[in-house]
Amino acid sequence: MLVFLDPVIPAGGWPVICECRVGKVVDDELPPPRIDVVYTLRLGERVKIGTTANPRHRFAALWHEEVLAFERGGRALERRRHAEFAADRLGTSEWFALSDALRDHITTVGAGVDDPWDAYARWVSDALAVRG
Repeated sequence: MLVFLDPVIPAGGWPVICECRVGKVVDDELPPPRIDVVYTLRLGERVKIGTTANPRHRFAALWHEEVLAFERGGRALERRRHAEFAADRLGTSEWFALSDALRDHITTVGAGVDDPWDAYARWVSDALAVRG
């Protein structure tokens, strides 16, 4: 069952993207939309850069202290980020040292977003609205 999660509600009480109220169950016979994201998670002074189409499920399997940012994209974007921050890679893993360059990237990606989950909720909302 999908529940509409639009974080932006105008004064009239209706979301901007679709014409259903927040919390309204969206057609539960349809599978949820697939939103591929590249994520950055922090654990101490280390950052994991990975990709998933189901962040809540994926994060449940990973030790982390904080979700830092989401970017829309899949494996190709993840590979670009790994190459971009290769100098900060810790061993052969997807974990990187929290360098100034990586910190700046996370700040840029997260600009204007108080909570990364709000951006993800917006993308899901957009996909549901397009699907109709």
